[in-house]
Amino acid sequence: MQATSTSALGGINRISQLFGYPFRIFFLSMTVLALFAIPVWVLQVSGSIQLPLAMPGLFWHQHEMLFGFLSAAIAGFLLTAVCVWTQTERTHGIRLALLWSVWLAGRLLLALGADLPDWLVQGVNLAFLPLVMVDAGWRIWRARQKRQLMILVVLGLLWLMQIGFVSRLDAAFSYGALIVAMTLISIIGGRITPAFSTGWLRQRGLDSSAVKTIPALDMATLFSMVLLLVSLVTGWQTATAVLAILAATLMLVRLAGWKGWLVRKEPLLWILHLSILWVPVALVLLAGSIVAGWPAAAWTHAAGTGAVGGLILGVIARVSLGHTGRPLVLPKGMVAAFIAIHLAVLVRVLTAFGVIPWHPGIGGSTALWLFAYSVFLIQYTGILTSPRPDGRPG
Repeated sequence: MQATSTSALGGINRISQLFGYPFRIFFLSMTVLALFAIPVWVLQVSGSIQLPLAMPGLFWHQHEMLFGFLSAAIAGFLLTAVCVWTQTERTHGIRLALLWSVWLAGRLLLALGADLPDWLVQGVNLAFLPLVMVDAGWRIWRARQKRQLMILVVLGLLWLMQIGFVSRLDAAFSYGALIVAMTLISIIGGRITPAFSTGWLRQRGLDSSAVKTIPALDMATLFSMVLLLVSLVTGWQTATAVLAILAATLMLVRLAGWKGWLVRKEPLLWILHLSILWVPVALVLLAGSIVAGWPAAAWTHAAGTGAVGGLILGVIARVSLGHTGRPLVLPKGMVAAFIAIHLAVLVRVLTAFGVIPWHPGIGGSTALWLFAYSVFLIQYTGILTSPRPDGRPG
């Protein structure tokens, strides 16, 4: 009886710990979704299972990866980071549990709500991002940190893409959401990647001044991505191809300035540089899909699996260590997970071009994706559900 009571209390404490900081519950939940949504889509497409999805299988897959998986990652990172930026009290406890419940309800309604009214399914799913923006927005407003407002603007664009997607089931809006996702990568990745690289080099007595950032170049890249979004959604194909090449060139110049090869010995850093490299690759593939008829699946998976999936894995691996008061030392197997996620996108892009046959290509990329996020789930569940070693709250 004593052992049972102690075990139950331990379980309650772990659940309570998950709601101690936004990154804990959202990083764990989005990982579970990453491990669920991909194989379910493959099984759905192959006819092995038939879930009562609230939208056609391909659209469900696109929505869950763009507005389920990505949105949870955004919530976990942004609502954690904004508390640090603004020096405000974190969202936690009941308030965080309610926010997470909205996200979870959206996943359940889309997976099982075939017979439910569209207004209910769409309404719940469209409620999550605005709640995240409100939570982050009032903190940024009170702290008068105008620099952070651009992130909220881009999140607003992502929400507009979601509105268009769920109301019209038009691939143009899923493509637009991928452009917005890469724009977020350009902004956030453009802040943390050179900053972390500079810090790592400085700590080791190396030349940190070699890492260069140019604010005007950052703004030009952001502006080109916004114009690209507009041209893509409005169907102006010639402008889309030109802007995609322009944005890719600007992003490559930025990456060259960040000198990623100088931090090649640190997996927590090279994963960021390598993942962001998929942004210009995806943009070139996008231009090729318009000009040369290259398969759209090539650029969408370079963006979604490589840039988004790779960067998220790298960021959550680092944030989960740093914000739980642990040293930035990767748990066993995570380097293999980093390699696997990039092999997954390479296999998927080659499959889109027919270099690898469809069935082994889809199976191989799926297996690599599942391996990468399974390693994170195994190695980080204990970290995300345990108190900080230093005894601090969160």
